[in-house]
Amino acid sequence: MQFFYKPGRIIVTCNKRLSPFLQQETEELGFDIIRTFSTGIELKGTLNDCIRLNLNLRCASQVLFSLQSFPCHSPVQLYDTASKIPWEAIFEKSGYFSVTSTVDHPSINNSLFANVKLKDAIVDRFRDKTHERPDSGPNLQRTVIHLFWRDEVAEIFIDTSGETLAKHGYRKIPGKAPMLEALAAATLIASRWDRKTVFINPMCGSSTIAIEAALLATNRRPGLFRNNFGFKHILGFDETFYEQEKRKLQEQIGDLRGMKIIATDISQDAINISKINAGAAGVESLIEFKVCDFQETEIPENEPGIIYFNPEYGERMGNKNELEETYSKIGDFMKKRCKGYRGYIFTGNLDLAKKIGLKANRKIEFYTSKIDCRLLEYELYEGTKRVDKATGEL
Repeated sequence: MQFFYKPGRIIVTCNKRLSPFLQQETEELGFDIIRTFSTGIELKGTLNDCIRLNLNLRCASQVLFSLQSFPCHSPVQLYDTASKIPWEAIFEKSGYFSVTSTVDHPSINNSLFANVKLKDAIVDRFRDKTHERPDSGPNLQRTVIHLFWRDEVAEIFIDTSGETLAKHGYRKIPGKAPMLEALAAATLIASRWDRKTVFINPMCGSSTIAIEAALLATNRRPGLFRNNFGFKHILGFDETFYEQEKRKLQEQIGDLRGMKIIATDISQDAINISKINAGAAGVESLIEFKVCDFQETEIPENEPGIIYFNPEYGERMGNKNELEETYSKIGDFMKKRCKGYRGYIFTGNLDLAKKIGLKANRKIEFYTSKIDCRLLEYELYEGTKRVDKATGEL
């Protein structure tokens, strides 16, 4: 089966609320989107297109290539249909595969049971056709098959990604409560930063935000940091095409053309971790790191730009009472020191956000883990409107 050249249905998944930004970056790659939903997008393409998507997308989690969609009312029907798919033409009989699933059907109390039925169908098909069977297990480093079964319709996919794309592969040391790389990239896309003007990230922690900003500004793609994908273990995989696409990633890297990216944190350990992670991403020399309180962060004058805070917000880290003072100081700092900039604060605590004392002109919805979050945008011009820090009202 020459899936690498045969068009089919592609679903690219992402974390909730990232799909508008996933759609934007996919369209920038030249793809036409059929539909966008809360956790992904649908398009049409080949497995070679899946290679490009895996290498280039910043906001994605998995790139799924559909094998078959069918009515499904029971585990028996799942097994019977899956056993008719020519698995021996999809991956090696001596290979290794894993099954993942998203299942919502009354006949299934535990999605692992559906996984086992699909795995059994694949194994029995191999035994029947080749008298051998591949190994199987939970490892996502080889062939990955995904089952989506909701209500009375099931669909079986090749997961061309394997391990999630949401982790971009450069972060060697996570630090405390780090932001997921895909989420960080999505918030930067949401900010409409032009990737040319100054970018400042006080309270940077392990610097996921600053590193993703440097990657965006220089057009470094996540595929640069990863060598194994699910598509590599599908029969018909063209190593030459893959290497050509990898070379394109290298060739399109740009420079900052004098633009500044500044990351500061009061913790020396945080800055040490940041430098290690930035080095793994190839951008350490592009970021000015400094150990200091956020209020001592250098703000270049007469240079428009963005200042981006991702402070603690009391859910996983930080004391809420102490954080009220911190948020108030952030607001004062942006008001007094950052005139002419656009300010952003990513937080999962809107009560704390009221202590900033500035009126947000945009509130963009995100999730981190299961926490409802906002990216708050502020225009920091002379005479920015103040709000009551206790109530958040003008």
